[in-house]
Amino acid sequence: MIVFARHGETAVNREGRLQGRVNAVLDERGTVQAAALAAALAPESVARVVSSPLRRAQQTAETIAAAHDLPVDLDDRLIELDYGIWDGVAMGDVSADDWARWRTDPSFAPPGGESLVEVSKRVVSFCQDALTDETVVAVSHVSPIKAAVCWALGADESASWRMHLAVASLSRVGARPDGGAVLLSYNETAHLTSP
Repeated sequence: MIVFARHGETAVNREGRLQGRVNAVLDERGTVQAAALAAALAPESVARVVSSPLRRAQQTAETIAAAHDLPVDLDDRLIELDYGIWDGVAMGDVSADDWARWRTDPSFAPPGGESLVEVSKRVVSFCQDALTDETVVAVSHVSPIKAAVCWALGADESASWRMHLAVASLSRVGARPDGGAVLLSYNETAHLTSP
């Protein structure tokens, strides 16, 4: 099983900007969220923790891995979508025409960036390598996690626009006996609410 964890909050996503390859660190709330993720996953038998190379994901992964006395392996296939010139830009500052085209055409890439189709190719490669009988925690970002969910469901990349994925959420993809994948859970956030 692959347990996908979205990284905790940063100032960039709190401000509603496209974070992409901006190498932001967790803010105070994001650090608390990473600890909540680690606590939620502590009882599980985790064989490996893998992370996007971006700092916000690494910080989250390090917190999770420490609870299992494991190292963090970095995998570039888990990195966030490259928004190109839109990196760091407020979502409302992207032209309405570009935004509409992006939402209707999975092969459209922001100028200098990558498309949802390109993200999907690298994430599917990761999933095919990582999906085993062991539990692997993969700390990543909204677009790659949605791509993994689309793959598990056999859905087109455009389905990702119909999904909300909270920061510091968990989503689980399991292996079917026939070698395929199945979505076990999506956007788990109960660990983020105080008892």
